[in-house]
Amino acid sequence: MLLPIIISFTNSLMTEQEIGSNYDLVGQMTNAATGGKDAFVNLKLIPDWVSFEQYNKVLLATPTYLNLFWNSVYMVAIIIAGQVAVGAFAAYAFAKLRFRGRDRMFFVYLIAMLMPFQVTLVPNYIIADKLGLLNSAGAIVLPGIFGAFGVFMLRQFMLSIPTAYVEAAYMDGAGHFRIFHQIIIPLIKPGIAALIVLLFVDYWNMVEQPLIFLEDDFKQPLSVYLSVVQQEARGVGYAASVFYMLPMVLLFLYAESYFIEGVQMSGIKG
Repeated sequence: MLLPIIISFTNSLMTEQEIGSNYDLVGQMTNAATGGKDAFVNLKLIPDWVSFEQYNKVLLATPTYLNLFWNSVYMVAIIIAGQVAVGAFAAYAFAKLRFRGRDRMFFVYLIAMLMPFQVTLVPNYIIADKLGLLNSAGAIVLPGIFGAFGVFMLRQFMLSIPTAYVEAAYMDGAGHFRIFHQIIIPLIKPGIAALIVLLFVDYWNMVEQPLIFLEDDFKQPLSVYLSVVQQEARGVGYAASVFYMLPMVLLFLYAESYFIEGVQMSGIKG
């Protein structure tokens, strides 16, 4: 599991010439056919000469990379903030309020969550076209904000909170809005942290949605552009991949304890 990550990091510190000599399988096969050595791929973990040329190209010499990086940050941040807000309110209704058809409606949420992206692709495309959202971030952001996974996860987490807390606050004169902000939100912070990490990993790595809904290359996120970088220059592709992994690694290290607690508690029913 760790070997591809290690190879990506060490190869990002190699020169383009050294990477080419290690992975130029076509040239090695040609030499082997003409009587040279057998063709092979040399997986080197330690570069002969440490070079930061690849990172210079990614961060300074190629502004396209940073522009698409901020496209990813922009779309993912809006989706996470929106889905956490919508999911928290909807989860509170499903977990702590009593109304007709509550369980049936939540069952519909489960069905929507279990459907793969390919099933809803055509309806989403038609709706985005009717709303004039094609080739804009809204075609990706709006479906992400109203995703069903956040509702499901936070609802499972809220079920672990004793209903007596809500009933006691309600008897003291607190309304649902005050109960939600002063009692529920502080108790579900681990669940929110776990949801943020899971949503970030999911939407930071999205590829299918941008390829289908965004025609302009400059509006696409960085996850789509990585394959293009890899084709143009392998060394720059390794450096871009390492830089692309950093936000996910840093976020997980920062919220690791909350993430583990949130995932564990989300499966407990009160």
